[in-house]
Amino acid sequence: METFLQHVVNGLILGGTYALLGIGLTLIFGIMNVVNFAHGEFYTLGAYGAFLFLSLLDTNFFVALLGAIALGILLGGACERLLLRPLLGESIETTMLVMIAVWIAMQNAELLAWGGVAQSIDHPFPQAPLILGPISVAPLRLFVFGTAVLLILGAHLLIHRTRLGKAMRATFQDRETAALMGVDIHGIHTLTFAFGSGLAAAAGTLLGPIFVVYPSMGDLAALKAFSVVILGGLGNFAGATLGGLLLGIAEELGAGYVSSGYRDAVGFAIIILVLLLRPSGLFARAERVG
Repeated sequence: METFLQHVVNGLILGGTYALLGIGLTLIFGIMNVVNFAHGEFYTLGAYGAFLFLSLLDTNFFVALLGAIALGILLGGACERLLLRPLLGESIETTMLVMIAVWIAMQNAELLAWGGVAQSIDHPFPQAPLILGPISVAPLRLFVFGTAVLLILGAHLLIHRTRLGKAMRATFQDRETAALMGVDIHGIHTLTFAFGSGLAAAAGTLLGPIFVVYPSMGDLAALKAFSVVILGGLGNFAGATLGGLLLGIAEELGAGYVSSGYRDAVGFAIIILVLLLRPSGLFARAERVG
């Protein structure tokens, strides 16, 4: 039982960052009808942004994390404004090709800038784990989970308790009617893409100090994000959160009781089952972001 609880805690910590990835992707997909294949590269951007601020600019660790998230938001907004807005009204296949091109361009830019050697991000937390009853948790991992929870709660409040969130939900439900009611659709698209990219960058900044940072790290992260969207249901904020936590726990249990080499395979096996048994997602709701 102690081992099981340890795996569950580790899975929740990892799942919190998966939830951030999934929330950002499901908002972009649901509101803008854009399949963002570059989502994993914004995750990578967040990790490299934290490394840049810490190693080259010698800033405080927490300031570096905020700066990396801001970098993801700014680049996401610029990407929507310069590349996606001119394609509004085009087929989904066209935007898919554009986002694949962004994915390739960002990954090669990171490879050119940093090289192929993996980098590590220093952090100020002690290495000795905290003992909480039968569970031991590294202070860094507690910080990662706590920050992920705060970001998820902040995103929830933004979507459900602000006028901007109401406009985003209205755009998801009926874009034409929302525009007739005075919603600035172009502005909502820019803010949505920037917000989703910022959440992906936040996941990268949080997991960067735990793992190593390398240019292609976003490829697997993008697959995780799509998996979370499949589990949670398109446009479902709560579903993306629960789907991320479920995927993290499933991976940790698979790694602990089967083999660490099957960590990713266990998660994707669950995705296949969900697609076969409930294609709309485990927590799907109709016609709403929430």
